[in-house]
Amino acid sequence: MNLTQDRPTLLVLASTYPRWPGDVEPGFVHELARRLCERFRVIVLCPHAPGALTAETMDGVEVVRYRYAPASLETLVNNGGVVTNLRRQRWKWLLVPGFMLAQAWAVWRLCRTQKVVAIHAHWLIPQGLIAAALQWLPGAHVPFVVTSHGADLYALRGRWLAALKRWVLKRSGAATVVSTAMRDEVAALGADASKVSVLPMGVDMLGRFTPPQEQAARSPSELLFVGRLVEKKGLHHLIDALPAVLRERPDVTLTIVGFGPDEPALREQAAAKGLNEAVRFLGAVPQQELPALYRRAALFVAPFVQAASGDQEGLGLVLVEAIGCGCPVLAGSVPAVRDVLNDEFKHLLVAPGDYAALTACILTMLGNPLAAHDDAQQLRSAVIEKFNWNHVSIAYGELLTQVISRT
Repeated sequence: MNLTQDRPTLLVLASTYPRWPGDVEPGFVHELARRLCERFRVIVLCPHAPGALTAETMDGVEVVRYRYAPASLETLVNNGGVVTNLRRQRWKWLLVPGFMLAQAWAVWRLCRTQKVVAIHAHWLIPQGLIAAALQWLPGAHVPFVVTSHGADLYALRGRWLAALKRWVLKRSGAATVVSTAMRDEVAALGADASKVSVLPMGVDMLGRFTPPQEQAARSPSELLFVGRLVEKKGLHHLIDALPAVLRERPDVTLTIVGFGPDEPALREQAAAKGLNEAVRFLGAVPQQELPALYRRAALFVAPFVQAASGDQEGLGLVLVEAIGCGCPVLAGSVPAVRDVLNDEFKHLLVAPGDYAALTACILTMLGNPLAAHDDAQQLRSAVIEKFNWNHVSIAYGELLTQVISRT
């Protein structure tokens, strides 16, 4: 029996996707795709990048990477994301036409040759836009579900972009966003929010991201930050707060995990404040090494803010990863985070950009480790059902099946 032929074919469109096994780029699209393999034959179409294969199978997912420029120039997506890269290096706008056309051609070809029954497009623009536009072409009239992760909804602003997003949502069979705040943003666009479901990405809270065996393994004074080094993550505010923290607790250290375009400026900021001995930049760390860091830290700090462009967190899955490992957490109170830290845990939120309040909360939580530990345990119990991958992948599988059944 050929199991690939027995399952309907789902085409997943993504921009951010692991370039190879163990890649440090965010892997949430792949984690969902591989779990959907129980229900579908899953083909992922994503952009090529230097060092990546043009085709391979990863965890049962057939990955096809389309070429959109000479290999050395295929740098539009990685190390910060498309929106950030375009803002940082304006010349990369020259890559956009090839990026869009190559992706559209590859989608059309796969729909024509692989008997695709549905498309799951991650991000409204460009993947959702391409899925919607290709329905006009012969052989590509395939129903699609579009998922917005944040930057496409918050950062891509302007009258014409808003109109394009409304058009994509209108033509989709269904749409999802990863937080309640994002559904409110969809409504603010003037789009029909009734067809939009709130379905987050997931975290392996029963396998990889679990608490340490012994509470004694946790440091009494290590702060941890994990995320892309971009403005909306708010790391510059945490560095601003650190000198005041050190005046009260000289033993405190900050471990920074991640990479991105703001890294040089953040290193300069830490050096200018005399923090070289207290701050460690670890760079990118593979997913399999993150749990040990979460299990060791005294406190995970995610000082989210709204960037000058309007971009902000769509959800903040790193918070859920830390919670899964039993790590106490503190976060900037951007709207999307309330899906993780509700009113019961609002004392774990701090006003975005308020480094004085951030300082006070860090000192309070480090000074009361038993209370912080109790909060962490209660928080894990509160979110595990909602964010564990088993629940999330079943919900996405059922939504895709419903959309297919209506055609």
